[in-house]
Amino acid sequence: MGMIQEFKEFAMKGNVVDLAIGVVIGAAFGKIVSSLIDDVITPLLLSPALEAANLSNIADLKMGAVKYGSFISNVISFVIVASVLFMIIKAMNAAKKKEEAAPVVPLAPSAEQKLLSEIRDLLKK
Repeated sequence: MGMIQEFKEFAMKGNVVDLAIGVVIGAAFGKIVSSLIDDVITPLLLSPALEAANLSNIADLKMGAVKYGSFISNVISFVIVASVLFMIIKAMNAAKKKEEAAPVVPLAPSAEQKLLSEIRDLLKK
């Protein structure tokens, strides 16, 4: 029973749960980016090139037996995901710098601390 309890504690740690949520959100974001490329970018930006090659989808591009269109589509996906993640991390770092830059105001000494300081000063004399 000890091993099951240890596994339960491990699985319920904050880091593991955060990682699982990140993976799920990442998968959903990947689908959004794929749709953006296949349904928006390819038709708008690459339509003339695809029509000249008599193709309807970028993944159909090939040279002999090598299908390089799918590779190009994946490179575009990667660039978009990397750009979005860069922007998010940059915004998070800027927010952290603002938190760190806020000056820490020292608390005024309490009445007890003032009294002890006066006693210390009197003892020194």
